[in-house]
Amino acid sequence: MNVSFKTGFLLMGFSDERNLQILHAVLFLITYLLAIMGNLLIITIITLDQRLHSPMYYFLKHLSFLDLCFISVTVPQSIANSLMNNGFISLGQCMLQVFFFIALASSEVAILTVMSYDRYVAICRPLQYETIMDPHACKCAVIAVWMAGGLSGLLHTGVNFSIPLCGKRIIHQFFCDIPQMLKLACSYEFINEIAVAAFTTSTAFVCLIAIVFSYTQIFSTVMRIPSADSRTKVFSTCLPHLFVVMFFLSAAGFEFLRPPSDSLSAMDLVFSIFYTVIPPTLNPLIYSLRNEAMKAALRKVLSKEEFSRRMVYVKAIFNL
Repeated sequence: MNVSFKTGFLLMGFSDERNLQILHAVLFLITYLLAIMGNLLIITIITLDQRLHSPMYYFLKHLSFLDLCFISVTVPQSIANSLMNNGFISLGQCMLQVFFFIALASSEVAILTVMSYDRYVAICRPLQYETIMDPHACKCAVIAVWMAGGLSGLLHTGVNFSIPLCGKRIIHQFFCDIPQMLKLACSYEFINEIAVAAFTTSTAFVCLIAIVFSYTQIFSTVMRIPSADSRTKVFSTCLPHLFVVMFFLSAAGFEFLRPPSDSLSAMDLVFSIFYTVIPPTLNPLIYSLRNEAMKAALRKVLSKEEFSRRMVYVKAIFNL
């Protein structure tokens, strides 16, 4: 296919074989539906259950919304391309994909950092928790998360698409991946993008240091708790969050810090799935299955009594 810069790019995806393309589309569709249902369920549970209206679950609800949006940026387009056997993506679509991908990924790192600080204050400074993590501070933190993500997305999109490109507009990925797009740049023309990427990487590293510091303090405090049940409760809350952080940052770091290659190996594709598809799908399971409050709220929402009460409330609204 002859693809020019004015019209768009060609995404190579996972395979040229039709059977493998169909298999990829089916697997991605199943994963996407699981991610959508899981994250919507968490958002619904936290919204409906008054007992979960605390800073911890407030941030978790925003993480679920970020995950829902994040996986929707790349996966539906990839499914459509595989089903239609056409990897073409227009310039406008690619720009939007880069913007939202970077913005949401940056916001996810930021919200995970805020969540780690929330746990640090709750466990290490419990007497000051309500003062530090008051509703106004939580709203300001979430606004800052979204603004930081949007700024990062604008910077990367503006710089990346101002770079002169040479050669064929072929991207060896299933989405518009900046590291893969940089190898299309003419020699020495992508120094600005490297500078922006270095700034973003440095910011992510600062977030990682803050998260590690928070959990070092948390685990140090927890080990001094005499009650084994209390320690288990804290670990069941914090360890899933730490796993999510390390999984997401390590996979993304591998992709963005390594030099771009002319073609993708199977390992490269696996790592790209690790930070684009797996976290939004697993996060609902990690946070709900290891959290007793979430499981209790889920049982309450799914109970017959609660369902009947909600139905009566809905009917009353429609009868007004």
